[in-house]
Amino acid sequence: MTKNENTTPQTRLGRTGPSVFPIGLGCMGMSALYGEADRAESLTTIHAALDAGVTLLDTGDFYGMGHNELLINEALRTAPAEAREKALTSVKFGALRTVEGGFTGYDGRPEAVKNFLAYSLQRLGRDHIDIYRIARVDPDVPIEETVGAIAEAVEAGHVRHIGLSEVGAESMRRAAAVAPIADLQIEYSLISRGIEEEILPAARELGIGVTAYGVLSRGLISGHFARDRALAPGDFRGMSPRFQPENLDRNLDLVEALRKVAEGKGVSVAQTAIAWVLAQGPRHGVDIVPLVGARRRDRLTEALGAMAITLSPEDLNAIEEAVPAGAAAGERYPAAQMAHLDSEH
Repeated sequence: MTKNENTTPQTRLGRTGPSVFPIGLGCMGMSALYGEADRAESLTTIHAALDAGVTLLDTGDFYGMGHNELLINEALRTAPAEAREKALTSVKFGALRTVEGGFTGYDGRPEAVKNFLAYSLQRLGRDHIDIYRIARVDPDVPIEETVGAIAEAVEAGHVRHIGLSEVGAESMRRAAAVAPIADLQIEYSLISRGIEEEILPAARELGIGVTAYGVLSRGLISGHFARDRALAPGDFRGMSPRFQPENLDRNLDLVEALRKVAEGKGVSVAQTAIAWVLAQGPRHGVDIVPLVGARRRDRLTEALGAMAITLSPEDLNAIEEAVPAGAAAGERYPAAQMAHLDSEH
């Protein structure tokens, strides 16, 4: 981690990516998959993140079918000029949706890349996207073709950096052979550690950073999720294997074990889980930026507090004893969605 002239901490995303605040804001939940969100609070939360120094705003063109990009547009238009100029947009594309909100596949054809990009630029109200990536590998289109199309957009000035999402080590190497890759966006948390065996070493080898989503496993390991919580209609977690009754109690038992460690340090469970992810960059020799999906200012403040936590080797051991690798019950997505994850094959 380095500091710029304003002493704001920064993390460089890989050898070729941008320098960003050490924690990014994942904006998906403000538009989709977690039930209804408060629009005014969402906008205020984005403003609070920018005011705190956060620079990376992560979204997808399919989050609320464009709603999230329009929300970010409004937030940036109404933010102070200095914050607006420092903000960086990270956009995923390619998911095919239905009117009912279902997912029907992914489109990584070069002509589709250009189409998705044109719509995103319009909705965001910007002349470029800072990091652009396909959300999932299209099994019918070689990753080289998809990345090549984004590389053309970089040459044209419409995109600044190329990212990847949920790809395995082999696909990462194939993509990096086509053009410089700034970062890989992938799920990584105390209970989702599958990337440590092959993917993180490949990222280190290729000089690719990691933007880690799901660092609180969709609230499961935040310390705020109650065993008897009733989920709102349309909440993705109602279909998530880790939130099913047969798995939830086991997973929340892990959270209670983590709570004891957190209380011993005088910090929250969420802060401990985020601080653990922050500590993994130096441990694995990879630039790792956690994306926190805060939809409210209080949750944002809590998450950013993780940056002030120093975890000793003894702390890290205690955390990993409380939540051992592979201890979570249930997969991170339903089977149909797991099938789309190149990172899992």
